[in-house]
Amino acid sequence: MLGALAVVEGALRDVAGVNPTFMEPDAQRLALVGLAAARARLDELELRLISAAAEVAATDAARDVAGWLVAHTRRDIRTARADARLAEALDRRYEVLRVAMAQGRVHAEQAHVIAHALDGLPGDLDPAVLVDAEGMLVDLASRHTPRELRRLGQRILDTAAPDVAEQTLARRLEAEEASASRRTRLTLRSNGDGTTRISAVVPDAAALRLKTYLDAFTSPRQGATRGEGPYPRILGTAFCTFLERVDPKLLPRHGGRATTVVVTIPLQSLQQELGVGDLIGGEAVSATEVRRLACTAGIVPAVLGGSGEILDLGREQRLFTPAQHKALVIRDRTCRAQGCDIPGTWAEAHHRIPWSLGGKTDLANAVLLCSHHHHRVHDPRFTADRLPNGDVRFTRRR
Repeated sequence: MLGALAVVEGALRDVAGVNPTFMEPDAQRLALVGLAAARARLDELELRLISAAAEVAATDAARDVAGWLVAHTRRDIRTARADARLAEALDRRYEVLRVAMAQGRVHAEQAHVIAHALDGLPGDLDPAVLVDAEGMLVDLASRHTPRELRRLGQRILDTAAPDVAEQTLARRLEAEEASASRRTRLTLRSNGDGTTRISAVVPDAAALRLKTYLDAFTSPRQGATRGEGPYPRILGTAFCTFLERVDPKLLPRHGGRATTVVVTIPLQSLQQELGVGDLIGGEAVSATEVRRLACTAGIVPAVLGGSGEILDLGREQRLFTPAQHKALVIRDRTCRAQGCDIPGTWAEAHHRIPWSLGGKTDLANAVLLCSHHHHRVHDPRFTADRLPNGDVRFTRRR
């Protein structure tokens, strides 16, 4: 092994000054594929050494080989421990997988996934079935990425042992679901800059349900997200839109009535361009945001007089009914912002004369705007002018 290492080091020194920019594309292609295979061979050799290096760790008083690797090769401890587990698996259980790595046919990332999938199979499985499953996954590695192999590994018994696959899968899923339920968490931490970091660990089924709901707001034609940046930002915007459109009537009753969020704001602040309101139990929000939310969101605005008395605490009189929204869809067809073609079924009803200024909740005072333009109409950086045909023209203030 030391001799092979010396040869490898010598060969690498010989090409240390080579500039691959001047290689022909065919030569670059061969080199990339060849280096990947060579790396797999070197990784297997290292794992073979790791599995036999317990005495090295003991000599230097390290807890284990992984700890020795951290101290002497500056490896990350999690990576070192994962490699040590894989080394043990290749040495004691998965010879077919080890040989495939030594031949450069399976790289380290794939080997980790395959070993993990095999370790997850029932302990009472027929040894012959386990060998078949190992061979199948090694063969699949020539055509699939680690992510794809992980999915295939979960269902490998469908091919290797179809007679026991369903029962095995059912037991594994029940165990995973029970574990997921125990590990479910959600935390909300204010960042102090107007945003809150939401971190959650939820079962896969719940996550898929949320993603399905958010997909309804992330269509390429959806005004809330079109042209709004990278996918994480689009998904975050969709999540905000989803929360705004949840019908409080469908939620559990809280405090003797339907669950609601209340924002208080002085009447003078509501009518000013620059004013501030307060979410009960939350942070301050601008009057601009209060005016926007007052159109359609499930938030109750409590408008206060000069001495703090409640001048208006209402919801029904300011929200357009489902029947009114349908009538608007028939009338407007699409978002009425000039040049926007977002379907009316995806748009929101907006008061032309703001509700905060006494505008009525009727069809004559209503116009459909997609979420993007609904935000802009309440944005003090823009003016929104009604055109003769009923469209809304936006102009950035100078």
